[in-house]
Amino acid sequence: MDSLGQKLHEIIKRSTKIEDGAPTRYHLKQNAVEEFEQYRTMTYGKRDSNKPHKTILMVGETGIGKTKLINVMINYVLGVQRKDKVWFEITDDQNDPTSAQSKTSIITVYGFYLQESPIHLTIIDTPGYGDVHAENEKVIARSLLKLIHSAETIHQLDAVCLVIKASQNRLSDQQIYIFDAVQSLFGKDIAEKIVLVLTHSRGAIPTNALTAVKEAKIKCAVDDKNQPVYFLFENSQSDSADELDQTMENLWNLSFNGMAEFFESLDKPKSMQMTRDTLVQRKELEEIILKIKSIIQQINTETQESNQNKEQVEYKFNFEHESEVPFKEMVDIDPAIASVAMCCTVCQENCHLGCWWVSGLSWCSVMKNNYCTVCTNKCHYTKHVKGAKKYLTKAKKEQMTKENSKKYYSKTVDCVSKIKNLEELQELKVQKMKLVIDAFHHVRALEMIALNTDSLITLQHVDFLIDELKEIKEPEKAETLGNIKKRAGEEKNKVLEYMKRCIK
Repeated sequence: MDSLGQKLHEIIKRSTKIEDGAPTRYHLKQNAVEEFEQYRTMTYGKRDSNKPHKTILMVGETGIGKTKLINVMINYVLGVQRKDKVWFEITDDQNDPTSAQSKTSIITVYGFYLQESPIHLTIIDTPGYGDVHAENEKVIARSLLKLIHSAETIHQLDAVCLVIKASQNRLSDQQIYIFDAVQSLFGKDIAEKIVLVLTHSRGAIPTNALTAVKEAKIKCAVDDKNQPVYFLFENSQSDSADELDQTMENLWNLSFNGMAEFFESLDKPKSMQMTRDTLVQRKELEEIILKIKSIIQQINTETQESNQNKEQVEYKFNFEHESEVPFKEMVDIDPAIASVAMCCTVCQENCHLGCWWVSGLSWCSVMKNNYCTVCTNKCHYTKHVKGAKKYLTKAKKEQMTKENSKKYYSKTVDCVSKIKNLEELQELKVQKMKLVIDAFHHVRALEMIALNTDSLITLQHVDFLIDELKEIKEPEKAETLGNIKKRAGEEKNKVLEYMKRCIK
């Protein structure tokens, strides 16, 4: 038995037979399997720091052949040849509906560290994109961010394999969304590490698939002719076949030659830092958008209650009665809540509570072109004061006649209708304004660092933020976001509308 045969024999002893045939299929036994909230790790062997190591991330649609491709990598680095009539697998059978793992939507990290392998691999297998739903890509984004921050310390990548079918001749709206979502996960510096891996190939140049990728503006590594870098693979290596079957021999060679070219292309790994920053910015943007929408709901509820109170007061003021009349009084601020506040002396409202102070009121964050964006009358900053006091609404009893009711009503009904919620409403508006500005800056930050600067994931929030920016008198910022939408182009905006319909 030669050295290669001895090596394979040792691996077989540590494996479980799946199926007899030519080749006989074996599943390698794991040293450890760990389940985490958003990802799992499956380790084979013990990592040797003296051996070359590559970290590869796999992304693609469900059913595209990603699982078999991972097994091709394993057999290639182990030096398996067709004449050996063996085939090793490390993946679960994702096509088995009874498999518990086939139902998972978390990332799987394969640590392939067998001593018989001349190179060690960390393969990050992302869940397949199947449905057009924003929640799917959010799950993957959250899992990838969690993984980067984990104890496994995935600090760098040697390649991102974008797996598609070689027979692809055009990209549907669904596929454009999928590829767009994939690219939105990464920082700009990862583009040179994204390569196309074309499965189900018969060896022909995939002209149609490459054209479809270019037309969809998929960002990836390019060669010296500015063409996408790609590798061809076939998916039937584990299928049992006659040893003299020349077709199967050719397909085997096609895949293993493609794998040789793939590994030869891996040079210096790329840090995951910018990708981590991109994922953090995206996560924070999503959280801010949810907070803004929650506050809008609260404001709408408060406003509705205020209008109901106003109607009750208007009815009550048509009769003689004794009523509690509201009035405003400056009181000390509770230090446990805040130390300072900015108040409008005209509207008698608290415009900015618990904020930090700059040299002049005109520079306060609630001021726009020297006018307040919060108080009812949008007063000039000179009508405001700052200090350790705030306005508090109180009430006193007063006899109301039909005559003075109407006179009094014209001045105070609005205030009466908001006795309980005026301060809360103003504070909600201030919170919303700050969050809208924060969301805008997150979008701008993603423009600077994200590989996909006008991703559909960002575009789905643009119209909403444009309206909110206009409402708080920020037309320049609204125009900036409008330009992002224009830059995305008609095709991507069409896909965005398609995605919105699917989500509904």
